[in-house]
Amino acid sequence: MLWLAGAGAAAALALSACSSSSDSTDTSHSSDSSASSGTSTSPKLSGTVTVFAAASLKESFTALGKEFEKQHPGTKVGFNFGGSDTLAANITGGAPADVFAAASPKTMAVVTDEKDTAGAPVTFVRNQLEIATVPGNPHKVASLKDLTKAGLKVVLCDRTVPCGAAAQKALDASGLKLTPVSYEQDVKGALTKVELKEADAAVVYKTDVRAAGDKVEGVEFPESARAVNDYPIALLKNAPNAEAAKAFIALVRSAEGQKVLSEAGFLKP
Repeated sequence: MLWLAGAGAAAALALSACSSSSDSTDTSHSSDSSASSGTSTSPKLSGTVTVFAAASLKESFTALGKEFEKQHPGTKVGFNFGGSDTLAANITGGAPADVFAAASPKTMAVVTDEKDTAGAPVTFVRNQLEIATVPGNPHKVASLKDLTKAGLKVVLCDRTVPCGAAAQKALDASGLKLTPVSYEQDVKGALTKVELKEADAAVVYKTDVRAAGDKVEGVEFPESARAVNDYPIALLKNAPNAEAAKAFIALVRSAEGQKVLSEAGFLKP
């Protein structure tokens, strides 16, 4: 009887220990699983990302916007393309936007001086000037100096716009004086004048000449190397959709984004 009682007690203790060990193991496993799922879940992006970007970025940023929407279902990228100086003024004036991509550090400084960015802007590409002529280049424009020929209708970007400031810098470096038939508010406006044959030539960016295809003919000139523009990008301080905006900037700066920009003719930062 005593032996049976002792054996029963020992069995009960063993069963209890086994049960306790099993409970402990299950709890630990459950905890690990929970922690694992918690760390692997990232917040789902949604809503609209509003990007103010230099006109010369239109084609490449539009493509990147579509890629962003594909990668993040439920998001939409809205763009406002134009002259960087005008965009900067809109932002400091209170226009709602998430991201600003400018065609020069000077125009970005208009925004940073007002402390309207969240952190320091980062240069993501560079761009160089090129002469755009009507197809076939009937006026035989072969250099920057050729743009000063009498009777040649030349269009420049306004000097307050990065492409206009860069063109003026190249002209000054060459000691050339040029009076254009018009100053345009952004680089696409200058290019359009040539595409419509309302002008014989315009000083624009290499990327714009490439984007225009056979609508214009490009003429490179060595002085453009003295006026290469850095393009900075920044998250804006009062961004309505900051998380999605950060993700868009990350895409622009990624290898995938840089490939799209390089294929458009932009130079690496």
